[in-house]
Amino acid sequence: MEKMKKLSFSLVILLIFTIFLLPSKNAVFASEGPNLNPNRILNVAHRGASGYAPEHTIPSYDLGEKMKGDYIEVDLQMTKDGTLIAMHDEKVDRTTDGTGYVKDMTLAEIKQLDAGSWFNEQYPEKAKPEYDGLKVPTLEEVIQEFGRGSRYYIETKSPEVYPGMEEELLRVLNKYKLIGPIAPSSKVLIQSFSPESLLIVHSMNPNIPLVQLISYSEPASITDKELNEIAEYAIGIGASHTKIDEAYVQKVRQHDLLMHPYTVNTREDMEKVLDWGVTGMFTNYPDVLDEVLKGR
Repeated sequence: MEKMKKLSFSLVILLIFTIFLLPSKNAVFASEGPNLNPNRILNVAHRGASGYAPEHTIPSYDLGEKMKGDYIEVDLQMTKDGTLIAMHDEKVDRTTDGTGYVKDMTLAEIKQLDAGSWFNEQYPEKAKPEYDGLKVPTLEEVIQEFGRGSRYYIETKSPEVYPGMEEELLRVLNKYKLIGPIAPSSKVLIQSFSPESLLIVHSMNPNIPLVQLISYSEPASITDKELNEIAEYAIGIGASHTKIDEAYVQKVRQHDLLMHPYTVNTREDMEKVLDWGVTGMFTNYPDVLDEVLKGR
């Protein structure tokens, strides 16, 4: 009996060593490149919870997280002095009290702008006093506020206007250890309408998951050749939910690419694109999408 106990103990020790020393399936899979679980539907807070707060401001991002958004979406523009800021448009006119192009303004000038009062004026039923006087955040300020515990879905906007945008983006992400050997591949997603911009990112770090945005003026169609080319550097596609249909979504999925349509704001549309087989979506109302997903 004593010999049997010793043998059993030896076998347990051997098993433990085997588990730790042999390469795991996960380790092998991770080396194949960036990936995300296609069975988990992503709830992406579009410009934050922008249906309730001024887009691309800290309160909007904060609300997006509280409403169960999986990712903080950050659109990037770049100031005259090379700082990445969170803003959708190339011009500051729509979402601040200023005028002009971001590329022609220094960060100090951007920081003088009011990025919240417009929302109170445009949506009085959603207005809050604390939105008055909000500042445009930099990418670094967003990361400093929400930390490594959050996930970021970042878009390089108009990269042709901002030479070096991709290098600066990766510098910031590396600085805060959001990418690299110790960061999970799902921590940051980078998207763009520009294949050239995504290819620059891919050449600098092939382990960052990328999503190719596509704009359609007519009902969407895509060829196998296009999908194969996109799959060489990206893990997914984003397109307007108003231009795609079930056949499009299924074709994308058959090429093992994720499908994240934008911007889906009604329960009816959320249910529809989920029935089509999408793997996530952008919405101004992440709380509504959370309820829809729980109902399924």
